[in-house]
Amino acid sequence: MSNVVSYRCQEGVGLIVIDNPPVNALGHAVRQGLLAALNEGLADASAKALAIMGAGRTFPAGADIREFGKAPRPPSLPDVIDAIEVSSKPVIAAVHGTALGGGMEITLGCDYRLALESAKMGLPEVNLGLLPGAGGTQRLPRLIGAKAALETIVEGKPIKASRLAEVGIVDEVVSGDLERKAIAYAHQLISEDAPRRPVSALPAAPEDADVFAEFEAAIARKKRGYLAPFHCIEAVKAATEMDFAAGMARERELFVELLNSPQSAAQRHVFFAEREVAKVPGLAKDTPQREINRVAVIGAGTMGGGIAMNFLSAGIPVTMLEMHQDALDRGVSVMRRNYEASARKGRLAAGQVEANMGRLSTTLDYSDLAEADLIIEAVFENMDVKKTVFGELDRVAKSGAIMATNTSTLDVNEIAGATSRPADVLGMHFFSPANVMKLLEIVRGEQTADDALATVMALARRIGKVGVAVGVCYGFVGNRMLHKRQSQALELVNAGATPVQVDRVLYDFGLPMGPFAMADLAGLDVGWRIREGLRESDPANAPAPNWMDALAEAGRFGQKTGVGVFEYPDGGRAPEPSETTAAEIDKYRTEQGITSREVSDEEIRERCLYVMINEGAKILEEGIAARPLDIDVVWIYGYGFPPYRGGPMYWADQLGLNYVCERVKAFREETGDPDWHISPLLEQLAGEGKSFADL
Repeated sequence: MSNVVSYRCQEGVGLIVIDNPPVNALGHAVRQGLLAALNEGLADASAKALAIMGAGRTFPAGADIREFGKAPRPPSLPDVIDAIEVSSKPVIAAVHGTALGGGMEITLGCDYRLALESAKMGLPEVNLGLLPGAGGTQRLPRLIGAKAALETIVEGKPIKASRLAEVGIVDEVVSGDLERKAIAYAHQLISEDAPRRPVSALPAAPEDADVFAEFEAAIARKKRGYLAPFHCIEAVKAATEMDFAAGMARERELFVELLNSPQSAAQRHVFFAEREVAKVPGLAKDTPQREINRVAVIGAGTMGGGIAMNFLSAGIPVTMLEMHQDALDRGVSVMRRNYEASARKGRLAAGQVEANMGRLSTTLDYSDLAEADLIIEAVFENMDVKKTVFGELDRVAKSGAIMATNTSTLDVNEIAGATSRPADVLGMHFFSPANVMKLLEIVRGEQTADDALATVMALARRIGKVGVAVGVCYGFVGNRMLHKRQSQALELVNAGATPVQVDRVLYDFGLPMGPFAMADLAGLDVGWRIREGLRESDPANAPAPNWMDALAEAGRFGQKTGVGVFEYPDGGRAPEPSETTAAEIDKYRTEQGITSREVSDEEIRERCLYVMINEGAKILEEGIAARPLDIDVVWIYGYGFPPYRGGPMYWADQLGLNYVCERVKAFREETGDPDWHISPLLEQLAGEGKSFADL
């Protein structure tokens, strides 16, 4: 018998138990073991029914994706599920934890499905650029109809047991001892002489073609650029038009297309990268962590309120500090409205709004932060202001408290220097809106203690964030690269492009919005004030005034004022071209003696994206990011870089670093812009025929 799958007969029920920790992934040994245990159960005369279960914390939570791209080793998962489905005895799937991907497909091959009330099932393959490839797209529509199957497969989200029962996927939802409940359920079926119920034998349910067209139209914007969601639709459609064997053949054809696609390879890279960033090079796995039971947030503005919501939602009490009561009241009111909006959309259960808000306390007095284990400063982006705040924290914070700044650009070491305990200081750069965006850049200062870093890395997961450890420099990883891109976008418009053209090219590449719509969303005043600060503190290296500064000086701050680079009539969010902006651009060109020229879409794409790659290579050289995958994760979860391209550094590898290097040098020659100084690392890798992945 396999050492990862066991069989035993208990009270006339054959129990097939998968024990392949941590998540019972359906690797080769498990597939072999399942077939062997199934055959043993079928040969066991004392077993009148069979039940498949998972040991440990979960039913199989999917395939072993480390096998993707390797030569297949029989038996395949479809073969295992086919064997289950043609069993001569009733087979029950008894589910706890999560039955995901191939795990859920196994349940669809069983006659009956039983689940603990805490269990979830789902088909998340679409998130890896794939579709369910073991019959999921053919069995699920036969079981619950095409429309419900489309929602399950294309969204790829886990579904609670109660909902699974409502739609007809699960037959019984139980609580308590799952093994006992499975045996009892099997006895009930045996006593009732319940029939076998192979899902593949159900008739394909024809659907009006409008169902598929309407579904495709509904997801077109959200899933633009992706292959997998639309291949999923094609596979489900096959289930309504073909017999089971033909539908399975079509599913396999579509699955192989996706498996061999650059998109799926990129999305699998992202899957592994997201897990790898939690392992900080040089930080021991067993580094002790500090307890975080109470958090304080300084500042009740947009960022402070959003930051506080992360902790409140995770069950961690928060004390919020402001200097003035009216600002505090406004901030708390916005937080409550945000929670209430989530409740109306069904994202929060009844009572959660009050429970979350009940964990919040407010104060105007720094002394009330004395018991906080973690204090996060989210005040105005000004070094003097932040150093004043940290001086106060040094006075009131208890020994061992971690003091974090939410700065997006400023020197964390200088901020830490305002305290007598720099080992307790680091950066926690949340992205706006802070209660929604998944990325958290965790900025390690020169003297940040290992246990402080380890604590905040673990805390990121606790509050639902993807934490990436980065070093100290202007803008850290994400904003440092972003500023280079924004600078190129500006220069392209100066040369003759329009803001509409630049934004369209990057939107078509797969980004959620272009540089100028993004600037309007963030607020033109934000970048303007940063540039003004640089002109005061470092005039030799500060950018010269430009037409975007002129817009900000005129009070055109973007979406929040209804006018920015673009205009937003009637308070809407859809950007429209602006004659005022066009006039400012023309004025600037005239003043600078620039003769407008035609700028191609290709030049826009290359200049805006290759400058990021070059800067990313410099970030790696300097040790600001430890690995290329850290940069990829920052850009995917902080800035919406399309996962199907794998992140900027992964994408650069696919382009070929030799080509990228040549183009960077060409732009340096053409523009004279110091931003195009070639990264020695990029040049070295290109010369050696290597990629960032080789690092």
